[in-house]
Amino acid sequence: MIALYSTEAHPMDDSTPEHQGLRRMGWLRAAVLGANDGIVSTACLLLGMAAATTGRDHVLLAGFASLVAGAASMAAGEYVSVSSQADSERADLAREQRRLATQPHAAHEEIARSYEERGLSKPLAQQVAAQLLAKDPQGAYAREALGISAVTEPHPFQAALASALAYSSGAALPLAVAAVVPHAALMPAVAAGSLAALAVLGALGAATGGAPVLRATVRVSFWGALAM
Repeated sequence: MIALYSTEAHPMDDSTPEHQGLRRMGWLRAAVLGANDGIVSTACLLLGMAAATTGRDHVLLAGFASLVAGAASMAAGEYVSVSSQADSERADLAREQRRLATQPHAAHEEIARSYEERGLSKPLAQQVAAQLLAKDPQGAYAREALGISAVTEPHPFQAALASALAYSSGAALPLAVAAVVPHAALMPAVAAGSLAALAVLGALGAATGGAPVLRATVRVSFWGALAM
């Protein structure tokens, strides 16, 4: 897939701080989301089991089963989703590659028009489009017309592994609390520990995206408490 759009024509490659930051932000947000899901799902199951049975072993076994099943489900779902995205991008690139070969003038005009919409004068936009297409026509057209670049290229296996690890990490928190506290205190301890973990993850996700930390923390904690 990368062969269809090179990064040579882009002024910054994947090693630049801007692109590395973009990658880190995307992965961190996905990790926070997966961990939140693991915390809430497992905590809810543990609380339900604790209310229905007096046996700690049953509660812990159900929690561990939830961790494994949830991680597998997240990994499978993420792999299918990202693979579908990758297939769509490949189809778009193949279609536009044929258009670039048969209608180079139309591709030039489309890229030039995109730069005009960003504020460049028409002569300068035409010049920029010509230079980009002259050096790397496929890469330039993929970036400017389709918004596809190597920085945002989907990686199904990486996404699946990251989702599974994030979910497992989140699910392990309430499970660990349930394993160490007395059974009589299991429900309040799991609820309190899970809400504290959700608050930390909410603040981390907000700080990563530059959003208001307090608002995100309260929102995540409220909906987590409501679910439990």
